[in-house]
Amino acid sequence: MPLTLEQLNHASLAEAAQMLDGLYEHSPWIAEQALNERPFRTLAHLKHAMAEVLQHAGREAQLSLIRAHPELAGKAMVSKNLTAESTNEQTQAGLTDCTPAEFAQIQQLNADYSAKFGWPFILAVRGPRGVGLNKAQIIASFARRLQGHPDFEFQECLRNIHRIVEIRLNDKFGVETTQGHQVWDWQEQLSAHSDPGFAEAGQLTVTYLTDAHRACAQRISRNMHGCGFDEVFVDAVGNVVGRYHPADTDGKYVLTGSHYDTVRNGGKYDGRLGIFVPMACVQALHESGQRLPFGIEVVAFAEEEGQRYRATFLGSGALIGDFKPEWLEQQDADGITMRQAMQHAGLCVDDIAKIQRDPAQYLGFVEVHIEQGPVLNELNLPLGVVTSINGSVRFLAKIIGTASHAGTTPMDRRRDAVSAMAELALYMEQRAAQDGDSVATIGQLNVPNGSINVVPGVCQFSLDLRAPRNEQRDALMQDVLQQLNAICERRGVRLEIEETMRVAAAPSAIDWQTRWERAVHAGGIPVFKMPSGAGHDAMKLHDVMPQAMLFVRGENAGISHNPLESTTSDDMQLAVDAFAHVLNQLTQEHA
Repeated sequence: MPLTLEQLNHASLAEAAQMLDGLYEHSPWIAEQALNERPFRTLAHLKHAMAEVLQHAGREAQLSLIRAHPELAGKAMVSKNLTAESTNEQTQAGLTDCTPAEFAQIQQLNADYSAKFGWPFILAVRGPRGVGLNKAQIIASFARRLQGHPDFEFQECLRNIHRIVEIRLNDKFGVETTQGHQVWDWQEQLSAHSDPGFAEAGQLTVTYLTDAHRACAQRISRNMHGCGFDEVFVDAVGNVVGRYHPADTDGKYVLTGSHYDTVRNGGKYDGRLGIFVPMACVQALHESGQRLPFGIEVVAFAEEEGQRYRATFLGSGALIGDFKPEWLEQQDADGITMRQAMQHAGLCVDDIAKIQRDPAQYLGFVEVHIEQGPVLNELNLPLGVVTSINGSVRFLAKIIGTASHAGTTPMDRRRDAVSAMAELALYMEQRAAQDGDSVATIGQLNVPNGSINVVPGVCQFSLDLRAPRNEQRDALMQDVLQQLNAICERRGVRLEIEETMRVAAAPSAIDWQTRWERAVHAGGIPVFKMPSGAGHDAMKLHDVMPQAMLFVRGENAGISHNPLESTTSDDMQLAVDAFAHVLNQLTQEHA
């Protein structure tokens, strides 16, 4: 029979320790120390307590735990000396049934990894959904991580150990993250659609109104119908809209959603997670025949990334009346205007103005999003509450010096454009760090007609400055620009600079942020509050209604805009639970 938290909480220390035996490989002390935190409110509470024990145990104890794990398809497997848990996991991954070539390859990878790092390669082979990675995925992960830095790889091993423990704990307690699996499956199915040129290479790219984009809209529409939405339609800019009606016809709506377009060669979860989490909640309401005092409107925004046309946040912007008619004449790389693309997709440009929402009909906007960063992953936290979406300002700059011979121009007589830029880059790094949560980036850098033996005469580069508050962003900007001008004057080079974008910060509405905090706490998870460094559709809705966001931890050190972008069905289940909790809070408030 599966264990229950009630049994664990009321058992003696020895009995409880026995219940949790086998979670951490040959290391029962972790679970034993975590039991001091009883009573556990949720399984997530127990998982975090164990992660905290290991976090504070020190490097030697952590290293001993890593070394207690067997190699994948290694000597312990061959000699049948694996623990029962490891045997089950390696069997599910097919590692007990390798071909001679596969076995030889894994053995070589084991040897190379151990020689480089001094500990065995650790991977949660049952994967983000818990059903098992295949051998090709395991070998690819092995080869990729073999190139990692030792400090990063040490932490990655610990993170994978926690994932292994999470799955084992689910098995002990008979937990099936049904809604998390559903959300995971929906995203996996949607990733089957990708633009030509990328699909053939196995890469995910979905840009505005391509065939793949329209196929995504059709699939999302079909899934919304299957969930029991009362209305499902595609609007004049390609947003997919699902409405679940309130109990009373005059009830207001909670607006939620995110985007389904992607960057080029991107990940499966950016944006799309925020579509499917609320869909899972609507599905549960429909299946139980439940209506709330308010309706739920989920919008899968057609465009946010600005990849095909220079019109970011097109989908969410149209809902607040911020669609610029001049965008219609923009051309993509093939010379197709946005107007032509919309007409080809069967959209009526004359109806765009009609989709603007009346804020009075809505309680507010909430968005669930993968974090797109390493913070939650490093803290072993599955969820984070967003306090503000950073304001940003961008510039394109050019430093003009003097191109001269690299061998004959003395160092004290150079007018080196790149050196001036490099000095600025180091200053930006230091200045942004002073704020703690400001960021400053030079993301584009070009030396036109540069040669290996020529002192650079021209350097073109971008500046991207972000902070959670407009005043903080502006102070950062002022200091950076002042320093840039001083550098150029001192070095005798000339500066040309143009501001290309300025976006205001979008602080979360306090009451909505508080609802997310309560929902996270109810899940047994410490409430961690953080700003969002990336822009989101919530920034647009912020202009007309209260908004707040919830972040979900990413795997692989939280990487995003990358094929390695990932999260687990367990974390997605917690996001669904948190969203449902927010709906319950609102229901009680409107009772």
